[in-house]
Amino acid sequence: MIRIDEITDKVASYIEKPDLELIQKAYIFAAEAHTGQTRLSGEPYLSHPMSVAKILADMTLDEATVVAGLLHDTVEDTKTSIDEIEELFGEEVADIVDGVTKISKMQFESKAVAQAENIRKMILAMAEDIRVLMVKLADRLHNMRTLDFQNSVKQRLISQETLEIYAPLANRLGLHRTKVELEDLCLKYLKPDVYEQIDQGVAAHHTSGNDYIDKVIGLINGMLAENNIKGRVAGRTKHRYSIYNKMQQQELGLDQIFDLIAFRVIVPSLKDCYAALGLIHSIWKPVTGRFKDYISIPKANMYQSVHTTVIGPDGERIEIQIRTEEMNRVAEYGVAAHWQYKEKGKKGSNRDAERFTWLRQILDWQRDLQDPREFMASLRIDLFQDEVYVFTPRGDIKELPEGATPVDFAYAVHSKVGDHCAGAKVNGRLVPLGTPLKNGDRVEIISDSHRNPSRDWLKFVKTARARTRIKQYIRTEERARSITLAKEMLEKEGRKIGINVAKAMKDGHFLKLAEEFALPSVDELLSQVGYARLTPRKVLQKLYGLLHVGEKLVDDPRERKAQDAPAAAAAAADAFKIKKSEGIKISGVDDVLVRFASCCNPLPGEPIVGYVSRGRGVTIHAADCPNLKDLESERLVSVAWDGVEDKPYPAKIRIVCRNFKGALSQVTALLTIDNVNIDSGTFQSSVDGNAVMEFTVEVTNLTQLYGVLDKIRNIDSVTEAVRVS
Repeated sequence: MIRIDEITDKVASYIEKPDLELIQKAYIFAAEAHTGQTRLSGEPYLSHPMSVAKILADMTLDEATVVAGLLHDTVEDTKTSIDEIEELFGEEVADIVDGVTKISKMQFESKAVAQAENIRKMILAMAEDIRVLMVKLADRLHNMRTLDFQNSVKQRLISQETLEIYAPLANRLGLHRTKVELEDLCLKYLKPDVYEQIDQGVAAHHTSGNDYIDKVIGLINGMLAENNIKGRVAGRTKHRYSIYNKMQQQELGLDQIFDLIAFRVIVPSLKDCYAALGLIHSIWKPVTGRFKDYISIPKANMYQSVHTTVIGPDGERIEIQIRTEEMNRVAEYGVAAHWQYKEKGKKGSNRDAERFTWLRQILDWQRDLQDPREFMASLRIDLFQDEVYVFTPRGDIKELPEGATPVDFAYAVHSKVGDHCAGAKVNGRLVPLGTPLKNGDRVEIISDSHRNPSRDWLKFVKTARARTRIKQYIRTEERARSITLAKEMLEKEGRKIGINVAKAMKDGHFLKLAEEFALPSVDELLSQVGYARLTPRKVLQKLYGLLHVGEKLVDDPRERKAQDAPAAAAAAADAFKIKKSEGIKISGVDDVLVRFASCCNPLPGEPIVGYVSRGRGVTIHAADCPNLKDLESERLVSVAWDGVEDKPYPAKIRIVCRNFKGALSQVTALLTIDNVNIDSGTFQSSVDGNAVMEFTVEVTNLTQLYGVLDKIRNIDSVTEAVRVS
């Protein structure tokens, strides 16, 4: 376990006259608070906050942040209160700890909602003080380093969240080292077979490529010396996740990735950066489309560097990054390299604040997103994608995610500009509104006060701001249509069973009915019916309980018997009943037909989301199903597994193995032993000597599926065994 001296010595190395007594005091307090607690590894729980504090010290953060790292779990996992933290360690430390603490004592309708609210709280807190996120990232990094002690299902769930939220946040803060390590660890647990293959390939390449690295470093150093440019050169192997990304994007095998090595040239000044670039291009041919100048236009996290890919010695592709010492420091430590805490309570300079325009943008649109699933989907989009930089007609720069369109640009300028966007010119030429923008484009929006947002825009917009505003407009328009539709549906259904719906509304019965459903108004009740969240039958069934037998609500004499005969009323009530699928609990709704989506085949144990289909009940999707992004968010409902039967559910798996006699029998024998039935399958062999098997199997839950996949991976001939959707 890390010793407190290691942390205090590190802090003393970069802070003049540090408050080491405060750190020692926090260490003693944390040790007493966590007494008797252990981690899954068997280590004392104190080892975790100590490791978090050491990571923060390695980031060269101030004493308050390091102290918060030591105390970050005391409020959540012990009897300590925030007030006690504030009294002993000050308001600054207490605010950071409070920002990091999960809202574990609150009750949420599903794990997805709880996750979204935790992330939302963290973002709100880090807007006040970015150190909240620094502590949270350090906490997540250590948890990922020790993830071996969790079961395979939790490993995948935690890794997926880390890859989608925390690694992109680290990237936004310019914490390159943290981002790289998080991504590599996520790959290790999400795709262990792929990680192992890349790891072995990189190790082999590193061994054989050392001479080549030395050769290139020598050539660049000689070139700089000849031209009186002082500098240093380093070569490194790219990290595993970036290699995997390239393999996926370009559909390449590991043996087809040639630029596994990247070189970094560090020079004294900005002028020397471009001088070195010119020298490199003068002797090695640059690869078209592989030059990026992040010095002229820095990234949102203030990263600055010139990137170029050239055909180097022996015809090998090599990537070279050129930057100054200061740029390199920012590239490695990001915001930690600039965030200063020399005065108590100081939260950074105005220049520092400019680095967080993206954070303010997230805060702007998150206030409009009430649905936690929509919030999380938008957050993933805004954090994960690379940026493009485009210009307004006046020359102002707008930062947008890669693939953004003129509609995204219009909403980035102003909400009203987006709402009334009728056309766009890019570099002086009219283009379709769905045209992806490129770095350096000059964009002009053509407005028309009679033009309104279109649902079609949702098919191509990339920013959360644009998507939120478009959906708000559509909701307003659709709400009016849904109320009209609901009235028609209720009146039609009411005629079948002898209820005059129009008269019931006029007499105020629907106001009482809305109260029965815990809804604030009749319009809200009707919109729920129009959006198919409530069925007309369910509403009319409730209405029976509010009406008195014999009250004249029917105009057709042939239907009067429905009021006068209790038996007929009971029969009509029975007609309302819809068979409920076992094993699913739907928030706020009972007796609704449900079915499982075939696109993702959700399994008991994994997060799920429901989608209300008109006339078809609720379709259950896995929470990470890619098709959810194309569905109307207002028709998504919170669902959860509830008393699941021990019955088979379909799941699709893919197995890649060496193509030899007996390979299929090995796999099927293992599935038989684990009581997993094969419903259907396909087999295909390739020229590289491998075979690909794809099965639809029947399992009882997620744990059984991942358990059998782990066993299949242990077969010597198998190189990949994964779940597919």
